[in-house]
Amino acid sequence: MDRVPHVVFLCTGNAARSVMAGAMLAAQAEGLKITTAGTHVIEGQPISWRTRDAMAEVGVAAVGHRSRQISQHDLNADLIVALAREHVQWIRRQHPEAAARTATLRRLCRDLPNEPGPLPTRIATLDLEHVELEQWEDVDDPAGGDIDTFVACARDVLHLVNELAPRLDIR
Repeated sequence: MDRVPHVVFLCTGNAARSVMAGAMLAAQAEGLKITTAGTHVIEGQPISWRTRDAMAEVGVAAVGHRSRQISQHDLNADLIVALAREHVQWIRRQHPEAAARTATLRRLCRDLPNEPGPLPTRIATLDLEHVELEQWEDVDDPAGGDIDTFVACARDVLHLVNELAPRLDIR
């Protein structure tokens, strides 16, 4: 049996954006292993009520989620989907061996070929370790915001995940 492609969603605290994106993709994707992590995490924290309620507003949940720092296993994933440029920059600095498989969610929605073929091959065509990062790529961090800020973030992430999902088709 073929190995299941592994996709990691990466944000700062693994408490809002990456959790939302991971749960949203898991709700609609088959044939993928999906995990979430952060670059600067307090390990083992549950999601906030704002994150939970914003996710419920768009029809997803992350039951039992606990925050976790990105691990070596995650760094070996087929694709690391960052929620902002700072996360891609962090990978490039701290783990350059994973840079060719790391991009922002917005960039992947725009640039990842939506065609048949192995995911690693399609990712390789993007030359991600050399892509110049641009401001438009960031999904704003809702941390510190009110519930409306979190709901707006969840809606934005859901729209992006819905664009990305067919591009990850492994058939």
